[in-house]
Amino acid sequence: MPNYEYYCPENDQTVEVFHGMNEKVTTWGEVCHFAGLELGETDANTPVKKVPCAPGLSFPKTNSQLKNMGFTKLVKRETGVYENVTATGNEKRYMRADDPSSYPDLKRKIGD
Repeated sequence: MPNYEYYCPENDQTVEVFHGMNEKVTTWGEVCHFAGLELGETDANTPVKKVPCAPGLSFPKTNSQLKNMGFTKLVKRETGVYENVTATGNEKRYMRADDPSSYPDLKRKIGD
């Protein structure tokens, strides 16, 4: 479900709401309904303006890009066996659920 931002000039608030593309939101009351907010002192029939905003885009990353970014990607190969396609250094290529020594070294990858 897409998210939209609406601005109410009456109370100078911008609110992000989620609703279907075919739904029209034109009043403060509708914005509050979709956002789960109280109306406050603003009249429910107060008109609002849709704020243009850039959509959130996500682009797939290759295994080598994930590896360079410090991520670990595990791909299930069979029951209880995962391939660490981003293995680095002395990490094992295959992780087995019954072998803790085969787990990726997350402490080395995740810092404070």
